[in-house]
Amino acid sequence: FDKTIRLRPTDFEAWKLRSELRTWTPEHNRVDALRALLEKGIDDPHGEANICYALAKELEDLGESEPSFHYLARGANARREHMQYDPDRDLATIHAIRDAFSGALFEQTTTGHDSSEPIFVLGMPRTGTTLVERILGSHSDVFAAGELTNFAVQMMTLVRQRSAQQPGSRDDLVRLTTQLDFAALGRAYVDSTRPATGHTPRFIDKLPLNYLYVGLIHLALPNARIVHVQRDPMDTIYAVYKTLFVDAYPFSYQLKELARYFVAYHELMAHWHNVLPGVMHGLRYEELVTDVDIESRRLVEACGLEWQAACLDFYNSDEASTTASSVQVRRPVYRSSVSKWRDYEEQLKPAAEILRDAGIIG
Repeated sequence: FDKTIRLRPTDFEAWKLRSELRTWTPEHNRVDALRALLEKGIDDPHGEANICYALAKELEDLGESEPSFHYLARGANARREHMQYDPDRDLATIHAIRDAFSGALFEQTTTGHDSSEPIFVLGMPRTGTTLVERILGSHSDVFAAGELTNFAVQMMTLVRQRSAQQPGSRDDLVRLTTQLDFAALGRAYVDSTRPATGHTPRFIDKLPLNYLYVGLIHLALPNARIVHVQRDPMDTIYAVYKTLFVDAYPFSYQLKELARYFVAYHELMAHWHNVLPGVMHGLRYEELVTDVDIESRRLVEACGLEWQAACLDFYNSDEASTTASSVQVRRPVYRSSVSKWRDYEEQLKPAAEILRDAGIIG
């Protein structure tokens, strides 16, 4: 990245990515250079966002929480102002899923595809899903396939095949998914992951947003394992808010929108646990980083695997990671991110109020 920036100083993404590679110190940081870039002016809003997020990261490392959040909010606003996104559409879809996949649907006699290969690791982004993937992926019987979009793609393919017309609304789409040939969906999903998968008995699909499809996943693949990773709600809010995603999670850049989305996610996951008791293995990030040995053993057992010591050596894996946690998973487990949101309690009040009104936090 140093060489890239020397050759092309306006590669603002390189500046941002470099900021994430280390913990910066008062003696070694790029804060002045980053501020100089902003003062000079950046015409591209995405470039401005990258530099703001880089500054926020380096200032946080230096313990300067107030200016760090100032630049974080500036970068998030720059990103949000140039997006076409209606948060109400997402919330309505989540509510429609909860209504359509009622307990009565799961009481019917249905037969899904009998494959036990998939392990779905899901939840909100930035909750530790990549850490869980690395632990499980270090097992010799498991291949970490990454964040696959295959399930949603195959679902949409079958919906189009079933319906003579395109769904008129998202509500229509959700309704049609409850009428699919579930075994065909499960089979199509597993087949679509080939040839990347199939060389180990199990594979991991670590797309966090698969949380939307827990009911459908269980109907289509009743033998699949599902791991729901959770983290302190406010730590989740802050961790998501301070991440500049490449092309995902548009709800991330405005605190009230992010908090409202979290409430909808929380309610849907509570619904899945209610109508599908015991189907998911729940794992809390804080408990995992506090006692990685015990929680990793429980995780491996919940996935139907024999324990292997290599699962605790995940940070030495040479497998690539393309998620926002690609740097962190190269390190042994650490607890410095627990309760990190407390450093920004005042700035995060708009989100906390929404979560408090929903009864999620006290």
